[in-house]
Amino acid sequence: MEKIFEILNFSDKGLIPAIIMDAESRTVLTLCYMNRDALEKTLETGKVYLFRRSKGRLMIKGETSGHIQLVRDVRVDCAGNSLLILVDQQVAACHLGYFSCYFRSYNADKGDWESVEERVFDPADVY
Repeated sequence: MEKIFEILNFSDKGLIPAIIMDAESRTVLTLCYMNRDALEKTLETGKVYLFRRSKGRLMIKGETSGHIQLVRDVRVDCAGNSLLILVDQQVAACHLGYFSCYFRSYNADKGDWESVEERVFDPADVY
């Protein structure tokens, strides 16, 4: 496993951005950050782990909701500065109940954001 870390450029805080994408639909689900431990655990288990910056700890994606992400492929960009992780998303990635965290689109005509997805679950039922 050591070989994977040879080309990765972790920040001075020991983090690397990871774009999480649904393997089937190619929908970008979220952007998270991984430290070395999170990436190792992700590769070992086949489930996405991340470093939760606000809590300063390692966690599995879906820890509270149970909506885990099963890894299909891990890719790195040409400069080793970010990861792209293709997953099979279980239920939804967004804690607000949407399949993707990118459920809002800016409508220039209205000068406002609007939802472009339907909610998959009610967050009140999970959190």
